[in-house]
Amino acid sequence: METDLALQALRQDLGERGFVAAAQVEERYRMDAVGRRGEPPLAVLRPASTQQVSRALAICHAADIPVTTQGGRTGLVLGQLPRPGEIVLSMERMNAIEAIDADSAMATVQAGVVLQALQEKLDALGLMFPLDLGARGSCTVGGNISTNAGGNRVIRYGMTRELVVGLEVVLADGTVLDGLKPHIKNNTGPDLKHLFIGSEGILGVVTRAILRLAPKPGERTVALCAAAGFSQVRALLRHARTRLGGELTAFEVMWDAYYSRAAGITGQSPIAPGHPFYVLIEASSADAGVAANLEATLHAAIEEGIVIDAVLAKSGAENAKLWELRDRSVEVSRLLGPVVAFDVSLRIADMEAFVARLLPLAHGIDVNCDVIVYGHLGDGNLHLSVRCPTERPELYDVIQRAVYELVGEFAGSISAEHGVGISKREFLPHSRTPQEISWMRNLKNTFDPRNILNPGRVI
Repeated sequence: METDLALQALRQDLGERGFVAAAQVEERYRMDAVGRRGEPPLAVLRPASTQQVSRALAICHAADIPVTTQGGRTGLVLGQLPRPGEIVLSMERMNAIEAIDADSAMATVQAGVVLQALQEKLDALGLMFPLDLGARGSCTVGGNISTNAGGNRVIRYGMTRELVVGLEVVLADGTVLDGLKPHIKNNTGPDLKHLFIGSEGILGVVTRAILRLAPKPGERTVALCAAAGFSQVRALLRHARTRLGGELTAFEVMWDAYYSRAAGITGQSPIAPGHPFYVLIEASSADAGVAANLEATLHAAIEEGIVIDAVLAKSGAENAKLWELRDRSVEVSRLLGPVVAFDVSLRIADMEAFVARLLPLAHGIDVNCDVIVYGHLGDGNLHLSVRCPTERPELYDVIQRAVYELVGEFAGSISAEHGVGISKREFLPHSRTPQEISWMRNLKNTFDPRNILNPGRVI
């Protein structure tokens, strides 16, 4: 099928609301969260049902037209930006929360549901979807699944993979895999849904999902602590896990270079800048005693010399203000100017040595390459921003290569939660063996032999 005939067929099948011709495509379909632009797509498809997704992909498959799938366009690795000759498949109209089963603690949703919309719907019912991240107001469930999103509560609830019970996926040729089985226990052979979670849309398009829910905590309390060294930060994590157990929801670390800037942006310094490390701890529980437990945990940490100072929130508003120090990371990074951003996974025991190598490495590239470090310490995830001097844009690639090589030396992951997309693809060998990458290609060839789904991403 020729491209023009395929576009005519797509327009006829999807209708005026579902098909946007190239000349009418809005700029938002070409832009990501930080303003980078892709190429003008051949068209934008906006299906309203799984059946429409299936028919659209079947048409594109027959015509060998490549398709890039978009959710909330909050990705940071260029994976959702259209490349030359591609069609954009937007899931924005498939945004229904179809069912909530309070007995089984599960929700059935379409892929285009915005994370915050789901959170607010469940909150009113005394339930929660545990996944939470800064882009909650625009990211979608399908995108979260496709990138195996992590966020703030991984230490307690796990990555998105642990929160998906069932998936419906449309393959490149339009075949629908209906895996919407609401069973936590379903040992009937290989669980295909795990092939699609975290695969960034290169194997199939997620259309609907059954998600695992949790009771809404009766109480949530946040504390901010200052520590004199990274060994104390590690000791505090062990201390919090022991004392709080399952009540420990988040454990975030901020180096002073990050914290001092965040304090300036938010206009608050609950603890004065100047300490080497700051840790944000969140505890939550159905019981009303969680605040007292966290307070006792902090007192013990101070007595044992683990913590220099600590501030405990006394209300929901104070919880939010403390979290703001961590949630304003995008603005903090912007203070540096143009940056090269990284999200990496490392053994917690290796983090201090890694950062000790990182700082002189960056300054060796250029003395103006300032660095800020922060992240989800409890699950081994650090975020790094390295300034790329405005007058030397050619250093962007130099910084990328140097940092990812360092990650490889520490046997870390080049992507903890943002995915690989296009921007990290060439660095994948730092985290995956040749054999693993070969089998990734085999999977791609099996599910998408014509290479029409997100081509050039990941591998």
